[in-house]
Amino acid sequence: MKIVIINGVNLGCLGTREVDIYGHTSFADYFADLQKRFSDVNLEYFQSDDLAEVVNALHRYDGCDGIVLNPGAFTHTTLVLADAIATLHTPVIEVHISNLFGRENYRRHSMISAHCAGFISGFGLQGYQLAIQHFIN
Repeated sequence: MKIVIINGVNLGCLGTREVDIYGHTSFADYFADLQKRFSDVNLEYFQSDDLAEVVNALHRYDGCDGIVLNPGAFTHTTLVLADAIATLHTPVIEVHISNLFGRENYRRHSMISAHCAGFISGFGLQGYQLAIQHFIN
């Protein structure tokens, strides 16, 4: 089984960025823990602050068993990402570390949710684990 995690804009700064919201753990450290926890799953990870690179990664990984996508602020701003997800044959679960509905009003609307198999928000980094577990089950 192959599951790919794709993180968008500013998520490369986890561990140092707004730690009161996102915590002190870098995604590299968390990803290493995920690989240990799900050692029987081929987990891959991609992160970019460039929208075109995120879209290209979605297309490149189409055909795997599942994509866990945290697009960051791209969630609220781009139809390009929504259109890219709509073309995929692979199910995508949208994940957000913070509770979007407990934050600014503009964060409460996702341009991509309608094209995703599921939505996880507000469980911290554990949201990634929940999405992976869904694909395994």
